[in-house]
Amino acid sequence: MKGKIWSFLIIFTFFLNNFSFAQNNKPNIVGTAGILIEAKTGKVLYEKNAHLCLEPASTTKIMTAIIALEKGNLNDKVATSERAFKSDGSRIYLEVGETLTLEQMLYALMLNSANDAAVAIAEHISGSVEDFVKLMNEKAKEIGAKNTNFVNPSGLPDKNHYTTAYDLAMIARYALNNPTFSKIVKTKTLNIPWQGKEYDRTLINHNKLLWRYEGADGVKTGYTLSAGQTIVASATRNGMQLIAVVLKSQGKNIYTDAISLLDYGFNNFERKDIIKKGEEIGIINVKYGNPVTLIASQDFSFIVEKNNNEPITFKKDIPKIIKAPLKKGAVVGKLNFYQGEKLIGSIDLVSKDEVKRKISTYLWFKVLILLLIVYIPFRIRVGINRYKRYKRKIKYLSQFSRDNDFHY
Repeated sequence: MKGKIWSFLIIFTFFLNNFSFAQNNKPNIVGTAGILIEAKTGKVLYEKNAHLCLEPASTTKIMTAIIALEKGNLNDKVATSERAFKSDGSRIYLEVGETLTLEQMLYALMLNSANDAAVAIAEHISGSVEDFVKLMNEKAKEIGAKNTNFVNPSGLPDKNHYTTAYDLAMIARYALNNPTFSKIVKTKTLNIPWQGKEYDRTLINHNKLLWRYEGADGVKTGYTLSAGQTIVASATRNGMQLIAVVLKSQGKNIYTDAISLLDYGFNNFERKDIIKKGEEIGIINVKYGNPVTLIASQDFSFIVEKNNNEPITFKKDIPKIIKAPLKKGAVVGKLNFYQGEKLIGSIDLVSKDEVKRKISTYLWFKVLILLLIVYIPFRIRVGINRYKRYKRKIKYLSQFSRDNDFHY
């Protein structure tokens, strides 16, 4: 009996160890390149060839949507040109001269991956596709996508049209901060007008994860023969949003790759919100002014492995002497965060209130006080002496007058 119990315990322990290994083992994706990041902090949780330049296909349209949202108005009327009408690939079959709002065009762009809508949007915003592409590349560099170059707003193949998994993750992270973008990319279906038809167009989001994966909330799929299957996928669970990017995968593997990355992130990591923006950190003395309360300039969160119980601590890094005057919100130091001995990030510490310099601390004021201390007694003495002289003069004149009266 004891032998059976021991055998069971050994098998059970082996199962637990292997289950733990499976939970923590990094995913093995089919795609040539991939990355997984946490959206709020940008922390990289997994990467494979993340900086390898590859074709993005229709995930390009994430940048197209960003530019349109930042440069246009959702109620703008967008007309379809001959060039837009003749677009290759995925379309919603816009007719020459057909007009939709920019908002409707954006839904067509991101749900149905409409290349004709991409061209129409580009021409509406910049006057030409070429000028629009310049905005795309400028924005990419601004976001930090340094190994990206766009030559069109749709993602159709071109040897000079490329990006990396890392760059796409940064672009998607930036885009998801826009509430309208987030609303569009998690929409499953939508009807928009169809000129000349008695019925509307029905847009159906190409991103199947919206139906298949718990918490999925975006972003964009893509495919061309040369690019293979591509995806930028996002999902949110327990307040933590992850972004997975896979480039040059094959067939249905694009979804299993994305799910594998997202599962790995949700199973093994959690976000800890350490400091909230505006949280009071302490009070410091200010030379020439009153003490001031320091507050956090921004939120600070950190992604940790679920089995890592090492505490996160922080230390203030503030100059020994802080002088008034200080504006409200002035940076006066940093708050550094550590996990063990490792520095994991920092934020600025700012003054909660304005600190005016006390008038008594100015040199001119001290000089003035010194002058007053010397000058006022001096003027008093001068006044007293003048009064005494005046009294003596009056006394003398009075005596002189009496003497003259006597002789008469």
